[in-house]
Amino acid sequence: MAELSGSFIAFTLIFLAEFGDKSQLVTMTLAARCGGRTVALGAISAFAILNLLAVTVGASIAAIIPEFWMSIITALLFSVFGIQSLLAKDEGEDQGNEKLKYSSVFWSAFSLIFIAELGDKTQLAVAGLATTHTAWSVWLGASLALVATTLLAVALGKILLKRVSSVWLHKIGGALFLIFAVITCWQAFAH
Repeated sequence: MAELSGSFIAFTLIFLAEFGDKSQLVTMTLAARCGGRTVALGAISAFAILNLLAVTVGASIAAIIPEFWMSIITALLFSVFGIQSLLAKDEGEDQGNEKLKYSSVFWSAFSLIFIAELGDKTQLAVAGLATTHTAWSVWLGASLALVATTLLAVALGKILLKRVSSVWLHKIGGALFLIFAVITCWQAFAH
């Protein structure tokens, strides 16, 4: 019963904390312009590894790399993806090598989510929950919550793709990434 309790608490806490968070918005934006399945796999893989790190190592990783530098790295990633989105060609020109495209989208989603969420409030919450509940139950609950929020973001991103032209999605996505970069930098220097 304790296993179920730990999973339920982790699921509820992490789902509510991530709902509407920057990672969900980033996932939605990437899915709208790159492909939902690949973005979901990249984001979910990053979340699963982050949760594993959180429950096994706790907050020690965040303690090794100061929050300021994690924020700067995240802002740089947001900037790179923002500029890349603004400079992207029309969807018709992206139909070249599908394997390369899949790999690029997967690693873009994975790295962006991994760096942005490393040491984030939800990872620290998972680490904290693992001190009072079994690591396995916390990992399972937190991972299922992040799968749910990721799939929700991907679905919303795909709906958006049907209503807005790909050219505008690139521009909107690029602007969002650059806004996230500015906000992240501002938060880093504010603390």
